[in-house]
Amino acid sequence: MNARTKTGLQILQVALIIGVAGDIFLRVAPWGLGVTLFNVVFVAGMLTVLYRRAPEQLTWQTLGLFAAQVFFASMFAWRDSIELRIADGLAILTILSVLFLPKLKVSTSTAGVFHYGAGFVGSALNAIGAPFVLLFDDVRWGDIPRSGWRKHAFSTFRGVAIATPLILIFGGLFVAADAVYAGWVQRIFNVRPEIVFTHVLLFGVFSWLSAGYLRGVLISSSEAPESTFEATKASDTAKPDESRFDRVKAESGEYPVTLPDDRNVVEHINVSDAPNATSDEPQTEEKKSDGPRPWSWADLDNSLMPQAFTLGTVEIGVILGLMNLLFLSFVIVQVPYLFGGMELVQSTPDFKLAEYARRGFGELVTVAGLVLPILLASHWLIRKENPLAGKLFRVFAGIQIMLLFVIMASAVQRLVLLTGDLGYGMTTIRLYPLIFMTWLAIVFVWFGLTVLRGARQHFAWGALWSAFLILGATHVLNPDAFIVKTNIALMQHGREFDPVYNSRLSDAALPALFEAIPDMNDRDRETVIYSLANRYCTIREEGHDLRSWSPARSTAFSMLESNRAFIDTLGGCEESNLYYYRSNHRDMD
Repeated sequence: MNARTKTGLQILQVALIIGVAGDIFLRVAPWGLGVTLFNVVFVAGMLTVLYRRAPEQLTWQTLGLFAAQVFFASMFAWRDSIELRIADGLAILTILSVLFLPKLKVSTSTAGVFHYGAGFVGSALNAIGAPFVLLFDDVRWGDIPRSGWRKHAFSTFRGVAIATPLILIFGGLFVAADAVYAGWVQRIFNVRPEIVFTHVLLFGVFSWLSAGYLRGVLISSSEAPESTFEATKASDTAKPDESRFDRVKAESGEYPVTLPDDRNVVEHINVSDAPNATSDEPQTEEKKSDGPRPWSWADLDNSLMPQAFTLGTVEIGVILGLMNLLFLSFVIVQVPYLFGGMELVQSTPDFKLAEYARRGFGELVTVAGLVLPILLASHWLIRKENPLAGKLFRVFAGIQIMLLFVIMASAVQRLVLLTGDLGYGMTTIRLYPLIFMTWLAIVFVWFGLTVLRGARQHFAWGALWSAFLILGATHVLNPDAFIVKTNIALMQHGREFDPVYNSRLSDAALPALFEAIPDMNDRDRETVIYSLANRYCTIREEGHDLRSWSPARSTAFSMLESNRAFIDTLGGCEESNLYYYRSNHRDMD
């Protein structure tokens, strides 16, 4: 078997194991510990194939990404928040995209944001389409030796394939012929077709996608060293280096050598030392260097684009200059409110706190998120032969970042007003944008330290790991519990408490909600108790499955189980479910 066939067979073996793991661990909802176990199997399988077929890819960067993947997968078992689970899933997909970059001949530590996008598209396309190539081209099935257990396994497979339709035909006839036999068969094979279908579907999907992804990562890199070695070995065997051999003989004086231009060694040296002398070999190399460069993802720059789409000094000055003027005009208006605080907001005529806080926060977060891609794209489009444009960009981009920090401070102030003692409480759509802006602040500082100092190649790698750091810190924060504690603190200061919204949060918020029940008014207490009863009934109906286990879910069920007397006083699960539905319906109205 050749190297490609061996690699393909190993990929298929690992993909089948991953498919089984996907069917076992991910078929039960809600997801919890099963996601962690599936990713551990995936990482172990990928490490095994890389170690055997492409050990040069096992760098510290790759191992760090694998560790991050397992970490974010384990967060599915730690936190129960749907927002955090979505963020964890996106982090895992990003890691898989970055792991694909060596296939594009791009270093993971110096890749850019565009390379990350290319890695995502490339890995997705390979996951979907590459299994066809793996099965019908990479693996040479005819070259696999059929000896020993392989020969018997193939014969067994052929026998089962031939016997299956016969068994089905005659078995169906026997079942139709005798009711007792039909009942016996039904008791033995009491399997619902839809269950079999879902097992086959999940196994097939995870095996297929894993095989395609692994093929995209491994096949070309595992073949390159062997093919190069074989070519070198063949060339050395077919024809020795005669020119080097002859030069050594000539220098030793054993015999004169006639070079390709019919000059002996002495004449050749004299000619090459002449002032205007030229050598054929250097000219050949120069001609080669003047030709078109081969395509490389790592060397991607704006030289591939028409000059009309690149930016010079004037364009940079106009674009960033106008943006800076716009940002400055907004900052000038915001400075009084930024330093005046709540007193100035309340003393301004015809100015409502809700309008100031709600209307501005989302828009300012959007502004902060849009500036980064605009600056990155502008920097990439600067003409390389125009150093003045690069210097102007650094100045204007630095000014824009400073103005943006003032705008972000204004957005944070609006959030503080919106969630403070005179505000309306904390929610997920207010907390997560604040966390996002915290990450943006770190990224803009990193932008100044890398892009503005001529080290753009290090920007994306640092931004990626800063996102991982912020996401990990968010898990430690436990957002849903933080939201409930913040709103309870406001309630204790006389602010209105929303029992329906706070009781809808994940199981991670339940301990804080449970502790605050005695401090609530009668109406809020009743709503929360019915909501907790509905949660208990839902968890009990779903049952206990290790694959769905999480600390928050386990703690919530234990607390509700120890206080299930609430269920009896409320009329059981049916009554609590009806009240919970009415509360939600009233809240939506």
